[in-house]
Amino acid sequence: MKALYKYLLLIALFSVFGSVNAQEKKIVQFSGYIIAEGTDVAVPYVSIRNNSYGNEGFTANHEGFFSFVAHVGDVIELTSIGYRNVKVTIPNVSSDKYSTRIEMIPLIEELPVVTIGPPLPWASIEEFNMEFLALNIGYDDVLTAKRNLSPQAMAALSRIVPRSAEEIQAYSTMQRHLNMSNRNINPSMNNPLLNPFAWGSLINQIKRGDFSRQRLKY
Repeated sequence: MKALYKYLLLIALFSVFGSVNAQEKKIVQFSGYIIAEGTDVAVPYVSIRNNSYGNEGFTANHEGFFSFVAHVGDVIELTSIGYRNVKVTIPNVSSDKYSTRIEMIPLIEELPVVTIGPPLPWASIEEFNMEFLALNIGYDDVLTAKRNLSPQAMAALSRIVPRSAEEIQAYSTMQRHLNMSNRNINPSMNNPLLNPFAWGSLINQIKRGDFSRQRLKY
């Protein structure tokens, strides 16, 4: 019982002296700006913990700025994902405010080199596309020619392929020939009075007497 009593007494004395020592520490307004090492880029939302005073927790804002009350000699630990932890000890300053700029070192994780298959023989995706389109995947040349010369293929090509000068000239000549031989369109062929062949046949009939009154008798 005496040993237990002494143990409890020591704990009580330690607590009392510890609290008195904490109260004797100077209180300061600790402020800071957190950036990435070697840059002016702010590290936002960094978690801040006072390891020397009940593990009080704070958080920097989106611009990396923070400000809270602490004691001289407190150890402040800053943590953020992707950065190494930083510990700062508040020094004894003459005023009741202490401001500093804290740089956090980024964690660089080097991944092992990954080789995906053997190196490709093409220098670019465009060269690969050209080689792929030029492949002859077992097609028969005769069947391919028949397919390309089918009426459906020719009709489809005629709608999109422009005509050449020779084709236009041949088409114009054929149309002129059809217009001259079409009796329903050419007035000179439709009207017998304008047909020189009809006039020649009429003159021959008159000379032979095909229209004489004697021959018309029954």
